[in-house]
Amino acid sequence: MRLTLTLACSMALLAPAAFADPITVNDGTHEITLPDTPTRVVALEFSFVDALASVAVSPVGVADDNDITRLPQAIRDITGPWTSVGLRGQPSIEDIAALSPDLIIADLDRHAAAYDALSAIAPTLLLPSRGEDYADSLKSARLIGEAVGKTPQMDARLTQHAAIMQDYATQMQALVTPGTTVIFGAAREDSLSLHGPDSYDGSVLAALGLTVPAIRDGGDAYEFASIEQLLALDPDYLLVGHYRRPSIIDQWSSAPLWNVLKAAQAEGHVVSVDSNVWARNRGIMAAERIADDALHILQGTFAEVE
Repeated sequence: MRLTLTLACSMALLAPAAFADPITVNDGTHEITLPDTPTRVVALEFSFVDALASVAVSPVGVADDNDITRLPQAIRDITGPWTSVGLRGQPSIEDIAALSPDLIIADLDRHAAAYDALSAIAPTLLLPSRGEDYADSLKSARLIGEAVGKTPQMDARLTQHAAIMQDYATQMQALVTPGTTVIFGAAREDSLSLHGPDSYDGSVLAALGLTVPAIRDGGDAYEFASIEQLLALDPDYLLVGHYRRPSIIDQWSSAPLWNVLKAAQAEGHVVSVDSNVWARNRGIMAAERIADDALHILQGTFAEVE
């Protein structure tokens, strides 16, 4: 009798580990049910890797554009190595399937057309990433935390994040006068894409209390701009992520009109920043890195990225 009772107690203690409750998550377009906490996660956008790293979950596969350095080192230090499944815009279905994932996190903008193929491999979350703003990125992070069975940890991380960002905002407000305008642009060889207040990094800067000018009335979050349009905005600070050098900004900086730009007339007000962090990445850790960069720029202590 004692042996039977002991065995029954032991089985009861083991039951929660052996039979975890299913996890049901609604991403806004689909509801998925995971029979157990996923351990083999494939992430098809950088912001999803940011969310996983924020709760110490390592993906087995990432659509990393075949270049791991596009993910910040701080994220790679947490996740460790993964298997590349190709480009974010067109990840390899075969490479994803070969990893036998139990959860795929896909981008609503890039991967909706491939949803059926992806969900045939594993339960697939379809979340906004490309084109989302700061507030939406935090909502997506919370859903990812829920999907990987880390809701308490994600809630704690988001609380910590809010405190970190508030501290940055408080420090910045002591450094600038109200209405100081800051804008980020991604520069290629032949174009400059300015990121307005509804863009990801623009909304991060706005959340920090900085003024990010709209590119044009009724315009998109991201707008290509000429040097004349840049001069019309005339920001106090121009932050540039150069995809390649020389970029169009390097060309413009030799033109007579450039010296009319307010930011160009003040030392340390035209600054090169990491295009991967500012243009390609989004999420909790990305926002904290952007905030840290912005604070050092305003302090005049930022080491420019070349």
